[in-house]
Amino acid sequence: MSLHPETPEHRRQIHRRQWLKTTAGAVGLSLPGYLAWQQAPNSLLADDPYKRLGGSGTAGGGKAKSVIVLFCWGGISHLDSWDLKPDASDDIRGLFQPISTSVPGIQVGQHLPHLSKQIQHLALVRSVHHDCSAHGKGMYWNMTGHRPPQPGTAGNLPPSQDDWPSLGAMVSKFRQAPKGFPPAVRLPYPLVDNGTLQAGEYGGWMSQRYDPIVVKTPGGRAFGGVSRSLGAAELDLSAKIDSQRLDTVKGLIQSFDKPIGLSDSYDQRDHFRGLAANMLANSRVREAFDLEKEPAKIRNAYGDHICGRSILLARRLSEAGVPLTTVCCAAGDLNGSKGDHWDTHGDNFNRLKSAMLPAFDQPAATLLEDLHQRGTLDETLVVFLTEFGRTPKINGASGRDHFPNCYSVCFAGGGVQGGQVYGKSDKIGSAPDLLGCKPNDLHATIFKALGISTQSRLLDPLGRPFPITDGQPLPIFS
Repeated sequence: MSLHPETPEHRRQIHRRQWLKTTAGAVGLSLPGYLAWQQAPNSLLADDPYKRLGGSGTAGGGKAKSVIVLFCWGGISHLDSWDLKPDASDDIRGLFQPISTSVPGIQVGQHLPHLSKQIQHLALVRSVHHDCSAHGKGMYWNMTGHRPPQPGTAGNLPPSQDDWPSLGAMVSKFRQAPKGFPPAVRLPYPLVDNGTLQAGEYGGWMSQRYDPIVVKTPGGRAFGGVSRSLGAAELDLSAKIDSQRLDTVKGLIQSFDKPIGLSDSYDQRDHFRGLAANMLANSRVREAFDLEKEPAKIRNAYGDHICGRSILLARRLSEAGVPLTTVCCAAGDLNGSKGDHWDTHGDNFNRLKSAMLPAFDQPAATLLEDLHQRGTLDETLVVFLTEFGRTPKINGASGRDHFPNCYSVCFAGGGVQGGQVYGKSDKIGSAPDLLGCKPNDLHATIFKALGISTQSRLLDPLGRPFPITDGQPLPIFS
């Protein structure tokens, strides 16, 4: 499996847009790829049903104003992080030992020393399960809260207009970002498996205007050595652009009054053109993306690597009012590691010990402590997600394979009662033994934390209402 993006392949090659990409690139701006992506032909979604018909949703009593999702792409081993089995046999137990935490009676893996001191803020859920063993489909389950098409097959799912909307898309329907800010952000790159951009992160049938915007983390290297992958929208707001250049780019964008050979609605085109210009022109937006505004002590606490910088940026965007920010938690530039993802089929223990867990543990723990000290943890829901766990039995390559039958996630803030464990896996971590739950229940929990009624409805392009979730909130709130 390769989770690294390949050479960029734009969904459609359109002469004028390619010219805009080249010209704007000369002035140091990476917006055109974003604009081209957002304006791709989509006749079924030409009219936004929410503008026409509105949506429904009532408050559910949640405290959270925003959500930060820390996503361990590749499938973090629950058996080596959140749910160790020290009494199991050697071929199950592995090499790591459990350690005590800030809450008596709760243990985690020895290579989560920083997070172990923040367990008083965390609700550990050790009984999540589903039936999709492919990366993309497992991610689809967790990021949309709905079972993907053909769940039992191994093939990847590229984004489609028929997809269920992502968590970011759904949240942004009910939580408006401040002027100039995108409604949902993904850091620091889109999810790709074996050269395929993955379904589950985008607007789906809610329309492309609800796609989260992929933003390159300032100061972070490009994932896999490329700055953009497979035509996915990506912005780089770290470049210094003076007012003259900004006016030039605005003029270039506005000069294309009519798309060539496309059936885009002008309304949708104008929406993204305006959003892009507002992001560039709004000093609050550019300041939120400027990590140099943070004291050096804080930057160092999060860590001078791609995962640390991305999580710190997520905190800044959350405070600025972005409703939902997702961070792909990787370790690509930590200690020279090439292991960007959690897909540890081989050398599981060395990779986790030397790269993946340290790069995740420090900034994730710092985020919780930082939010707590700033007095904003109760209004910020932090969700630790992954697409699935890893097999209890260690394979011949000293690795663990894909395993959706049982895995662990965590919640913190947003009214969640910390210092608790919800659910239980069996003695080898192979199945839920108590209080089993599924990704749709995780989504219902997120909506409850945000005060979004689980009875809320979303409208498809034909105006048909669908419940925002068919899950039940976990009883983990204070």
